[in-house]
Amino acid sequence: MSERALLSTRKGLFELHRNGGGWDIGPVHFLGEPVSIALADPRDGSTYAALNLGHFGVKLHRKDAGSEAWTEIAAPAYPAKPDDSTDTVEWTNKLIWALETGGADEPGVLWAGTLPGGLFKSTDRGDSWQLVRALWDAPERAGWFGGGYDVPGIHSICVDPRDSKNILVGVSCGGAWRSTDGGATWTVSSTGMRADYMPPEMNENEAVQDPHRLARSEGSPDVVWCQHHCGMWRSENGGRNWAEITGVPVSNFGFAVAAHPRDGNTAWFAPAEADQRRVPVGAAMSVTRTRDGGKTFDVLRAGLPQEHCYDLVYRHGLAVDEDGKSLLMASTSGNVWSSIDAGDSWQALAGNLPPAYAVRFG
Repeated sequence: MSERALLSTRKGLFELHRNGGGWDIGPVHFLGEPVSIALADPRDGSTYAALNLGHFGVKLHRKDAGSEAWTEIAAPAYPAKPDDSTDTVEWTNKLIWALETGGADEPGVLWAGTLPGGLFKSTDRGDSWQLVRALWDAPERAGWFGGGYDVPGIHSICVDPRDSKNILVGVSCGGAWRSTDGGATWTVSSTGMRADYMPPEMNENEAVQDPHRLARSEGSPDVVWCQHHCGMWRSENGGRNWAEITGVPVSNFGFAVAAHPRDGNTAWFAPAEADQRRVPVGAAMSVTRTRDGGKTFDVLRAGLPQEHCYDLVYRHGLAVDEDGKSLLMASTSGNVWSSIDAGDSWQALAGNLPPAYAVRFG
């Protein structure tokens, strides 16, 4: 069970520390500055924080184990666009949207997903980064487009705990992509997904899908869950094929999904009303949980506001700890809730924090 969690918000990085069945809030790092994503690396105890400083650009900081000081390190940077390029996307890092470690057998390896759709790899704890050209140069990237942002972005990076060379990434809007050789080659891997926002003849095009979030079950790594713009999907073969989850209560629209760390049949979702109205259905907050691979769902409301609630949970705003029972959920309205019973009941931790981008244990 983790004793710490990291809450990335529009106005700083908040540490949460477990206190019995609850959490204490603080300290706060980078107060007043937008922190898009943070990462605790269990391999060496270091912590990373990605900042988006607008005019001053994207920044990345690292705090080593046992230190109280943050050190600015290199941020992923795109090469200069060739003069003869026909690419309409600006080759400039707009946001670090995903930050993950490599495998346990890859000390120092980090992965970063960015806007406008580039995947970066570091082999030296973030001191330098390389654009993964095999994915960036894929011909299908010319058809990617923004989903929520003006440009495409990589928000999900799933490294197979059995084989660090097996990597699955999610692109909005560009589908799921899979590599079996550490990023040297890539295959679009969205078979079964459906994009209702496209013309009928294109709605099964694998490279224009909008998977809002991909979440792998670490203990059952062939199982990957997807909250998609047009519904919910599940894969039982590492993302090679996807089966739609139907009969979902409340709503099948949302952004966040958390996969149980060991049980491939259990996952949690944070439903919203629709793309056009990104609020809880009926202004009542809920979490939906399946324990049978998406066949049936529990609707979990205890402790969550059931009237006049307009919170939205972003892609990285719902997390489950390694015990499979402790959850944290944070919203765009600055509310944070915790659960110690797998979501059966929730406790409000705070209601006046800055809008939350991401929460994760570690």
